[in-house]
Amino acid sequence: MQERLDELRRLIRHHNDLYHRLDAPEIPDVEYDLLVRELEALEAEHPELIVPDSPTQTVGGAPSATFAPVTHELPMMSLDNAFTRAELNGWAARVARGLDLELDQGPPGVDPGHEADGGPVVDVAAAIAAAAAAAPVGYVCELKIDGVACSLRYEDGVLVQAATRGNGRVGEDITANIRGIAVIPNELTGPAPQVVEVRGEVYLPVSTFEKLNESQEAAGLPRYANPRNTAAGSLRQKDPAITAGRGLAFWSYQLGVVEGGPSLEGHGDALDWLAELGLPVNPERRRVETVDEVVAFADHWLEHRHDLDYEIDGAVVKVDRLARQEALGATAKAPRWAIAYKFPPEERTTKLLDIQVSIGRTGKATPFAVLEPVFVGGSTVQVATLHNDDQVRLKDVRPGDTVVVRKAGDVIPEVIGPVLAERPAGLERWTFPESCPACDTPLVRPEGEAHNFCVNPTCPAQRQGRIEHFTSRGGMDIEGMGESTVALFIEQGLISDVGDIYDIDWDAVAELEGFGQTSIDNLKAAIEASKQRPLASLLVGLGIRHLGPAGAEVLARAFGHLDAIVSATAEEMAAIDGVGPTIAASVADYFATDEARALVARLQAAGVNVQGPEVTSVPQVLEGLSIVVSGTLSGFSRDGAAQAIKSRGGKNPGSVSKKTTALVVGTEPGASKLTKAEELGVPIIDEAGFEALLETGRLPD
Repeated sequence: MQERLDELRRLIRHHNDLYHRLDAPEIPDVEYDLLVRELEALEAEHPELIVPDSPTQTVGGAPSATFAPVTHELPMMSLDNAFTRAELNGWAARVARGLDLELDQGPPGVDPGHEADGGPVVDVAAAIAAAAAAAPVGYVCELKIDGVACSLRYEDGVLVQAATRGNGRVGEDITANIRGIAVIPNELTGPAPQVVEVRGEVYLPVSTFEKLNESQEAAGLPRYANPRNTAAGSLRQKDPAITAGRGLAFWSYQLGVVEGGPSLEGHGDALDWLAELGLPVNPERRRVETVDEVVAFADHWLEHRHDLDYEIDGAVVKVDRLARQEALGATAKAPRWAIAYKFPPEERTTKLLDIQVSIGRTGKATPFAVLEPVFVGGSTVQVATLHNDDQVRLKDVRPGDTVVVRKAGDVIPEVIGPVLAERPAGLERWTFPESCPACDTPLVRPEGEAHNFCVNPTCPAQRQGRIEHFTSRGGMDIEGMGESTVALFIEQGLISDVGDIYDIDWDAVAELEGFGQTSIDNLKAAIEASKQRPLASLLVGLGIRHLGPAGAEVLARAFGHLDAIVSATAEEMAAIDGVGPTIAASVADYFATDEARALVARLQAAGVNVQGPEVTSVPQVLEGLSIVVSGTLSGFSRDGAAQAIKSRGGKNPGSVSKKTTALVVGTEPGASKLTKAEELGVPIIDEAGFEALLETGRLPD
């Protein structure tokens, strides 16, 4: 027992140091949390073995020697975590007990684990927790930002000091670096108190993180692991100019020391006051009465977490009334009046079993990891991308390594890197194959490209990829023609390219195992229905390099017929607004080949639609305007709203910018678009306003 306690404490201190001081964690948060929870459980069973310097009794890690130390006047504490609804209910019960709230504790006179009047076993503790969850305590729910905790001290409205949390008592002086973060004011607005200390989270917006990684790849450097680590590293740069150039941001979430401030009743009031002072306060917060409402808030953001331009890993729940917070107090490391309700992990560690290479429809060779199955990001992951040869070498992951795997929402799972501390001795570096694994043709890396390619047009892997892409939802949307069916039909000689889809020998299909008359009829119907798909869908389905849905729609609308696109020059296509020279050259080169022209003729002969959208005489009232739509509209589908805008000469980009004319908001809009529109002063209109805009070209008063 003592040996395991010592080992857990050593491991946790080691990972604390890597995370808090060196900004170089080896393991994901969830793996760290599991170590802490095991230590907490053992110490709960054997409280006599708890020591004062146990990680369960301390906060954070030692501050770095790079920066001057700052002693926090009020300790910066961490938060306890709840990972399940039962744990959240248990916290609510402790809060209720601490506030002496009267709760329904179940049937009187019945002990836990005993039957009540011959009925089921009564779990009194669970009953109390459930009652506490329903009690109207009054909470404030906030998003748990995945960033770096910092403290800002203002005196007479002027920023005089900024510090990291450090070990909770002593942090690092990062004032010069904080001054370079654009959203943090050097002077407060409005009447400022003599002293106000603001606590919050420095973070790196996801869009900024992605741009940094694009720059890293372009320079042949390794990708940054995640926004949180990149934010921490950026914040601790010795040169403040480097920090200022990284695009960091900040959300305020708590008051520290205040001298001369207003009388505030609740935490929600405090956040409102911070916003009035000009400090950034996250708009996605809500005051609720019960834990049921807390869970509803958390569930909503678990579903919509990737609508935001910053990473979150849960919801923070705080008792609202400040007098109640004071009454509840704190443990050695965390307030009793707050808890972090954590989301399922998006990063885990697992074993890298092998590295293989897939060949896509364009011949691009992409390395991928074969993994020991691991549950991450809401599903079990067995394969993950490794991007390209350069990234494999820079990350230096090797079969046999323990690796960190990340899966965020619908994003393809990715291997972040190895856990070097767990690398077995003697593992050899992985090298990219010289030949295509599907056809043995030598792989080629064109000058200026980040990827290797198989240049054999008859490569079976490319052929299958092209057909799968053609039948996909973004292309001709042929339901029932998925990966396994395509592979089987190719193997049986029923199809060899996309043109063969419209000339399948159905008698031969009927002889295949698993294809009864109903499944054949359904597949026939799906293929027949695909003939009526829009011309833009056909262009996308052909898999022309660089041509996506937006460009395909522009071409279909501008030329009106596939024949006109086939015969157009690159210069004629590039002259169209929305079609750049790269897309134009790629489309022209594709249709210049005999193979492409022969395929077009076969598709036309099969009855596939090659006619573009009918050009109507709708007044071009939105010409020069850029309209973004977010959320669900009752009178328009997503595509319908976009079509309504474009048919009137407007643009319908996917994100809000300074050039946006208006943001149309339906039900459950994306929070990041709303926040961005509010920050930039972009007009926000509802569906009625949108209909008026389509009619008149003018924003409603």
